[in-house]
Amino acid sequence: MATWDGKSKGSKAGYSFFVFILRRLGVWPTYIVLYPAAFYYFIQYNQAWKAIYFILRNKLGFSFLKSVTGVYKNFYIFGQTLVDRVIVMAGYGKFTFTFEGEENLIKMVHEGTGGLLISAHLGNWEIAGHLLYRVKAKINIVMFEGEHEKVKEYLDQVKGEKNINVIAVKEDLSHLYAINDAFERKELVCMHGDRFLPGTRVAAVPFLGEDACFPVGPLLMAAKYQVPVSFVFAMKQSSSHYYLSSTEGKIFKFDRDKNKQQEQLKEALSGFVSMIELKVKQYPYQWFNYYNFWQIGK
Repeated sequence: MATWDGKSKGSKAGYSFFVFILRRLGVWPTYIVLYPAAFYYFIQYNQAWKAIYFILRNKLGFSFLKSVTGVYKNFYIFGQTLVDRVIVMAGYGKFTFTFEGEENLIKMVHEGTGGLLISAHLGNWEIAGHLLYRVKAKINIVMFEGEHEKVKEYLDQVKGEKNINVIAVKEDLSHLYAINDAFERKELVCMHGDRFLPGTRVAAVPFLGEDACFPVGPLLMAAKYQVPVSFVFAMKQSSSHYYLSSTEGKIFKFDRDKNKQQEQLKEALSGFVSMIELKVKQYPYQWFNYYNFWQIGK
């Protein structure tokens, strides 16, 4: 059974290449270079190819042809989101965006509570962190480094914003102390809520017609520190425009009884998962979990 191992695609050399194109030629030539790059991954017919085809064909009901071409579109848009991150962080171009629910995050900041923002590997959450400058708060992005620490270091070198801090998930659990410190400072903490490593506590929730496992750690952490939780997404609508959305912050409390707590967690997760399902149907080519999502944890 194929599972996610905490590692992401990409390399420092790959990022360096696209940054070189951006500096020398600009944004549009970089997007053009992505066409052959996406085609290269498209012809591999590997786990990522099969995973995206499965969700388009079996979960969303697309035709065979639309599903096959959809795999290529997914790879191309994924490449665009990677380039977009560099564009924003290094200041090589500008994006416009529509933000529905921005007042929910501003409220967190003004009330001085801090908060937890949970998203998924859908759209382009990393770029959202850099577009949230208007909420005027320190933003801590929690992310798995895997084997690609050099990639993160390179992106750290090119980014210019001072309100962004990356908290790397480490085996020694030191990231938990960093998250605790961020909450103590009443800052915003952002993390994904759709992936997990083996041994992580999860709950099975219906997603696109079949139960899928989601980590409960983020919600338990928010309940422990009694900070409001908002589900946030950033979807690419055009070459230079993003649509951001955030739900109203909610403070969760869970029963100490394990059985009751598990049911409460499932109910809380169902709200998050329903948002993911809605976004997947609206933006079917922006789902970036390149493995059999429904088999994880079974």
